[in-house]
Amino acid sequence: MLPKQRFTGVRRMRRMACAIAAAALAIFSQACGRRTQARVPAPPRIGATSEGIASWYGDPYHGRRAANGETYDMDQLTAAHRTWPFDTIVRVTNLSNQRSVNVRITDRGPFIDGRIIDLSREAAREIGMIGPGTVKVRLTVIGFDRHTPQAAKENTDPARGEFAVQVGAFRDRERAEALRAEMERRFGKARVAVRQGDPPVWRVLVGRAEALIEAERLAARMREEGTDGFAVRVDE
Repeated sequence: MLPKQRFTGVRRMRRMACAIAAAALAIFSQACGRRTQARVPAPPRIGATSEGIASWYGDPYHGRRAANGETYDMDQLTAAHRTWPFDTIVRVTNLSNQRSVNVRITDRGPFIDGRIIDLSREAAREIGMIGPGTVKVRLTVIGFDRHTPQAAKENTDPARGEFAVQVGAFRDRERAEALRAEMERRFGKARVAVRQGDPPVWRVLVGRAEALIEAERLAARMREEGTDGFAVRVDE
């Protein structure tokens, strides 16, 4: 009987060792998951700053309707941003020469990955970026113009509104519709929005969220599944 008891004790010790190892592996996996989880940027507030590449736009958009309904005038101090509400006032500082200009958000864009703001020609001239075309800038949210009709209608909290993830922009509507169908199959909700112009641009938007942070989470999940995109405010 003694050899059998010794064998039974060894089996119990092995089972305990396996259980301990499995628990340790689970804790390690959870820790790794926390470390690799995509960071979600905090929504901007007055005084918040961000840095990135700025570009500018003039012709052929001069005289056309901007996303907020105004006529775009490249000689005014305005800008396009993907997510901040219309009539947000932003100080833009050219980090290569420290020149600054204050602009009002009236349009949506830029829809090129890696860029964070699209300035009017006059705003670009103010900070010396007409020649280079693109420069690294610092953006600082300094307030909201509450005296314009758009500001009176719109929620001035930059984190609230309607948001989606833009995954593509095409001059060919058929290509946009093909991508929309694929995104709808993979992520459940997608649509095509047109940006009027000559020619118009067809944007593919995925999801619908009431907070910027929700759209950023969706964009992070989509990147994990191999689809690049960025959060945008939807103004239609």
